[in-house]
Amino acid sequence: MTAPDHPTGGIGPQATRSWWCARAWLPGGLSADVRLIAGADGHFTDVQAGVRPAGGDTRLPGIVLPGFADAHSHAFHRALRGRTHSAGGTFWTWRDLMYSVAAQLDPDSYRALATAVYAESALAGVTCIGEFHYLHHGTDGRPYDDPNAMGEALREAADAAGIRLTLLDAAYLSGGLDADGHQPLNDVQQRFADPDIDAWEQRVAALRPDPNTRVGVAVHSVRAVPAEHLARIGAAAAGRSLHVHLSEQPAENEACQAVYGCSPTELLDRHGLLGPATTAVHATHLTDGDVALLGSRGVTVCLCPSTEADLADGLPPTGPLLDAGVRLCAGSDQHVAADLLAEARGIELHERLRTGRRGSLSPAALVDALTTAGHAALGWPEAGRLQVGAPADLVGVDDFSSRTAGTEPAQIVMTAGAADVHTVVVGGRTVVVGGQHILGDVGKLIGNALALHDEPIGAAPGSGRSGQ
Repeated sequence: MTAPDHPTGGIGPQATRSWWCARAWLPGGLSADVRLIAGADGHFTDVQAGVRPAGGDTRLPGIVLPGFADAHSHAFHRALRGRTHSAGGTFWTWRDLMYSVAAQLDPDSYRALATAVYAESALAGVTCIGEFHYLHHGTDGRPYDDPNAMGEALREAADAAGIRLTLLDAAYLSGGLDADGHQPLNDVQQRFADPDIDAWEQRVAALRPDPNTRVGVAVHSVRAVPAEHLARIGAAAAGRSLHVHLSEQPAENEACQAVYGCSPTELLDRHGLLGPATTAVHATHLTDGDVALLGSRGVTVCLCPSTEADLADGLPPTGPLLDAGVRLCAGSDQHVAADLLAEARGIELHERLRTGRRGSLSPAALVDALTTAGHAALGWPEAGRLQVGAPADLVGVDDFSSRTAGTEPAQIVMTAGAADVHTVVVGGRTVVVGGQHILGDVGKLIGNALALHDEPIGAAPGSGRSGQ
């Protein structure tokens, strides 16, 4: 394999590149002997199947897939991996630990952590990540001199890691919802919240896309955004991706019913937030009417199986969502394990557990969730396919490892994992080669990022160890 060609990260103009693939997943399915050529703008200019390699081609063994889209990320949650399991608990007790991590980050430490997290994601084949961004301000809730300093840290992190970013800036305006209505913000939540909906809208308007970053918006949840503000957020989302945590916990549904007399799905629909540009994340505890409504509005649902299992959220109604016409994509959420192939596979495996039946989603449908559906949900509809005009993003997967040997090639998504990713190219530039990221030892990057403060990030203040 060739050596990395941009050791400092980033995506930009380069020379024409070409690759020859033993097998590649083209829009019509898996094809053999595929030659891919990318122009200086980082897009495919030619795709041919059934051809011999040419001089200068980088030869890619195994199976080559389009780049993966991680449609739902909270980069700072990575600091909690392996630190939350000693005392059991629920989603709500886990959330207290998450708050302790959020309280420790500033733009510099967040940039370092996110760079390492995004590099780890690239090792798993991720070429575009959707960052559901709600860690906005200083620890006392006051904005930094640049009110978008934390968002800019994420932009710089993605550029350093060599992947694309959709920054989904989340409105967060209340501390929660119970039967008595919306609650005040707690001390940590002050960082998440803008003073009011006008301030949120002005701050988001100052964010600008660039060739490697697109800007979307998010409703953190109906718990964190009073209904009177939903229509404003929908208007701000015009022409952009709109994401929302939806019905992740039964308590959210119960509180919404008590205060608004409807489900969270119905509340969003009342205010015009459901449509083809909307992605509902988790969508775990839905009524039959919710499922039908999401399908009729053309909503995409992002499932994050590792997080949904880790937090004991429950099993979403995947089959009924598909039957209703909902498109599915995959996300890593809290980065329990940086393995988007496993996340996609988990969508099908969790539905098997829920129903006792196999095969609700074919391997081809899971590849769609990994690639085209995820990119469309993040506002990159041209990406996620190996075809002329698409960004030159590709993922080479070893089909002869101890995990994948003997796999029917078209079913590689059912056996391969992050450890089998040997090459990742983003916009024509090599980001991962031989299973190594251009930034070097990613484990060391993560370890260094978590140790930036006097108290390690993820530790309870004053303890020097994880808050449990």
